[in-house]
Amino acid sequence: MIQSVDRAVRVLSALQGSRRMTLTELAAALGLPASTVHGIVKTLVGHGMVVQERGSSRYMLGPRVLLLGNVYLDTLELRSRTAPWAAELARRTGYAVRTGVLLLDEVVIIHHEPRPDGSRQMPEVGIVIPAHASALGKAISAFSAEAQKAIGEAGPLRSMTGETLTDLAALESQWTEAATTGVAVEAEEAVLGECALASPLFDAFDGVAGAIGVVLPSTAWPAEPSVREALRETARTISRELGAPSWPGPRVA
Repeated sequence: MIQSVDRAVRVLSALQGSRRMTLTELAAALGLPASTVHGIVKTLVGHGMVVQERGSSRYMLGPRVLLLGNVYLDTLELRSRTAPWAAELARRTGYAVRTGVLLLDEVVIIHHEPRPDGSRQMPEVGIVIPAHASALGKAISAFSAEAQKAIGEAGPLRSMTGETLTDLAALESQWTEAATTGVAVEAEEAVLGECALASPLFDAFDGVAGAIGVVLPSTAWPAEPSVREALRETARTISRELGAPSWPGPRVA
C-alpha cells in the first residue's frame, strides 16, 4: 500500500457526508500530525478535490469529487439499463423511483426518476441511506449473505426516525419476507412522511446487483397491489436484460 495515497483517501473519507473540518480536527480524526495533514490537504485543494470554506478555516469536499463520481455513475451498466424502465415505472405508478446499490451497510442512490407530476423535486443521486432503514437496502440484503453479515457486524442499528427498525431479529424477519415475495418495504423508517417498496435486481451470475424501488407519501401507504405488481414486473424485466437466469434469484442459504 502506498502510504501517501492511503492518507489522501482517508482525508476524503473523513470529509464525506457534507462534513466541514479544520486541519486540527482532521489530524485528530486520522491520528496524523497536523503538518502531514496540511500537506495532503494542500495537494487535494490544488486538484479541486477539497476546498476551503469561504470565510473560515474549515475544509470540505470539492467539485472534482462530484465530477469523478458522475463519471463513475455513467459507467455503471446497472444505471444505464435501469433508467428507461425507471421512467416507465414512474409513469405507471405516478411515484418517484430510485435505483440503489449496496456499499457495506449503506445504500447509495445511483438513479432517481422524479414523480411525473411536474412538481419541483430535489435530485437524489449520490444520497446514502442506511441499508436497514431502506426498502432498497432490505431488498438487496434479503439475497446477500455478505450484506446481512455487514449489517449485523456494524454495531447497533442506527435509528433515523421513531419508526426505524433497530432490532436485528425484526429486520431478519423482513429479509425473509422480501426473499419470499421479491418485495421489501419501508414505512417512514428513513424519512418521516415517506414510505417505499423495493425489489432486487439480479445479474447474469445470479448475484444481486442492486434494487429498484418506488417512493410513496405516507398518505398513500400501504401501496396499492397494482404498484407492487408494476414494481415486480420492472425488476424482473431489468434482471432479464442483465442476463439473470431467474427472478428472484437464489435465496441466502
